[in-house]
Amino acid sequence: MRIGIDVMGGDHAPETVVQGVMQAYGELAKGSRMVLFGDKEKIATAMAQAGFDAAQVDIAHATQAIEMGDHPAKAFQQKPDSSIAVGFHALAKKEIDGFASAGSTGAMLVGAMYTVKSVEGVVRPCIPTFIPQANGKLALLVDAGLNADCKPEMLCQFGMLGAIYAKNVLGIENPRVALLSNGQEEEKGNLLTLAAHALMKNSRNFNFVGNIEGNKIYFGTIADVIVCDGFVGNIVLKQAEAMYALAHEQGVKNEFFDRFNYELYGGTPVIGVNSTVVIGHGHSSIQAVKVMILQTERVIKAQLAEKVKIALNNNAHA
Repeated sequence: MRIGIDVMGGDHAPETVVQGVMQAYGELAKGSRMVLFGDKEKIATAMAQAGFDAAQVDIAHATQAIEMGDHPAKAFQQKPDSSIAVGFHALAKKEIDGFASAGSTGAMLVGAMYTVKSVEGVVRPCIPTFIPQANGKLALLVDAGLNADCKPEMLCQFGMLGAIYAKNVLGIENPRVALLSNGQEEEKGNLLTLAAHALMKNSRNFNFVGNIEGNKIYFGTIADVIVCDGFVGNIVLKQAEAMYALAHEQGVKNEFFDRFNYELYGGTPVIGVNSTVVIGHGHSSIQAVKVMILQTERVIKAQLAEKVKIALNNNAHA
């Protein structure tokens, strides 16, 4: 297994990324090898400073880097030798099995759509985020921000994609899928959620359990996968991040609130594309980079893209 990492992506690259690579090295499974994309000289310098043997990884030289302020689509085209572009072209040619970056989210999404592309039958790829549960488990919220404007059939498909991820990566055998709304009753919601509920209720592709309200999403008693459009999902995600920041700022020491720390999860995969693409937080620390790499390895092992293809194919012939 070859795991590609954008070493130039993130607010603290390349030094922090290299140190994250060094920490992940000892925890990867036998047979997994990392391929670092970025400026070879800068990577070598960062490795020397960290005391990391360059022979333990492969390095793919890239002379350019896409900055956070760059226009994602334009930068991907205008910087063909950027670490993100070179990494994606290697992914498309199957020279690596997955690609992860804490760099520009927009550029990563553009790269995924331009190179490995969406799985046939996927209306729109989506990104999940983890929601800590009071019972000690994790729920998945999807979409977490990729699709601000959605149609009902997109939300229905997010339910299927989220269920596939929950089963194959989180190990939940029959994930409960709920639709985020302003009431648990079937008749509650706006035009989008009402129409999506009708589609999800009749779907045979996942275990739909009905609506879930915002005050229930952290308890773990209703759902394992929570579906919403990316506009709402991103607001929920930012609210959860603020909850952790406020608890930390107030000196609150609590095991539940500590689980809102993004460093514990590393990154999130793009679900619905033809390969493994994982996007990390722009402020990723050494710990977050390490977890992002290990998360990428898990998603590759789970063969998530293949599971999505199989599910869509079975659905088409049902």
